Amino acid sequence: MLLRNLIARRRHLLLAVLALTPVLVTAQPAEPTVILDMDAVRHQPATFGQEKTPVGTVELVEGKFGQACRFSFVQDARAGFFTAWVNANGAWDAAAGLSFWVKGDGSQSWGGLELIDGDNYALRYGYCFPIDSTEWRKITVPWRDLLPELPAADPVDPQAGYQPSRFRNVWFGKWWYWGEYPAHSYAIDQLALEPSIPSDTTNYTPAGAGTPRLLAKLEAKQPVTIVTMGDSLSAKEHWANREVLWSNLLAQKLTARYGGEVKVVNPAIGGTTLNTNLVLMPRWLKGTPKPDLVTVWFGFNDWDAGARHDRFVQMLALAVERIRRMTGGESEVLLMTTCPAIARWDTMEELAQAAREVAAAKRTGLADMAQAFHAAGKDEAARKALYVNDETHLGPAGHSLAADTVLQAIAEGR
Repeated sequence: MLLRNLIARRRHLLLAVLALTPVLVTAQPAEPTVILDMDAVRHQPATFGQEKTPVGTVELVEGKFGQACRFSFVQDARAGFFTAWVNANGAWDAAAGLSFWVKGDGSQSWGGLELIDGDNYALRYGYCFPIDSTEWRKITVPWRDLLPELPAADPVDPQAGYQPSRFRNVWFGKWWYWGEYPAHSYAIDQLALEPSIPSDTTNYTPAGAGTPRLLAKLEAKQPVTIVTMGDSLSAKEHWANREVLWSNLLAQKLTARYGGEVKVVNPAIGGTTLNTNLVLMPRWLKGTPKPDLVTVWFGFNDWDAGARHDRFVQMLALAVERIRRMTGGESEVLLMTTCPAIARWDTMEELAQAAREVAAAKRTGLADMAQAFHAAGKDEAARKALYVNDETHLGPAGHSLAADTVLQAIAEGR
């Protein structure tokens, strides 16, 4: 009897202890929320050109999960999209971004994702993704990498910028600024909201300003690579740049001064803005993932699109951060202030000032084109000597001045 009572008391004590002990439950990570399963054809081909040519065809194919939609674009589908309507809600604002699965055609072309506001088509955002793999690949897009294409649009930020819950249009295709429109195709499956996305939060801002690592490599006669982001002042294909181009002159001048090999990668596209070139960065990063220097020279078209000082500051800062993050901090950045045109000799000075401010705040290099051109163009005749007949694009003397200004900024470590 005594033994039985002792066992009973121990049993009651054990149950009491278990009742007071918290049960540890491992939290399961939240799953993505599918917003377009792509099991049915919802996207419709728009048309392009005066003849209203359909951008291509869409068909159901075997997907990563069930079925998927394959978008096939015809040759030269300039500004052509497959369009669909969605009803975004507060869940979009709570998400970290989007994801989707893509199966490409194996080509070196690129696909484009486009999200647009429900009421204002100036509030549109682009994303560039590769289609070189014929296997299913998951693409994850944090909101910060869905980039505004026009100055009217704030960067996507559920707390402090454009709220994703305002999106109503989810399109696939390319605007005119992409510059290349080969026939290509890719399949898309399960567009989803991602509850969390790993993010690189490294502070890549250097301790000092300028481009000292580039200069050190030049002085050591080591080979260097320079990427020149820009518009028609930098584009190799523009008619004004066919014989002389500042970036080519810069490479020649750097080699002559320091003796090492200088490679220039030039992704500049005529008629474009800083915003649109940020969308297309993955294209040159694929072949040049860690250049020694990235130059950034914009302003004329940005001004036409409505960019003014505050917005240009915001986008230039975003550009510096994006370049540093996407190159793992390996690339130094040199901002070039907006170049005046004869008819806008002082008009765009606030954009030039924006570049100076961002260069100081982000500790980049700075080539002050506005200051250099004003110093060289003190009278009408001197100004006209810097430009071709349209008085906006650079002639040989203007290209030489631009190259010398960048060279001086690099040599002085600014």
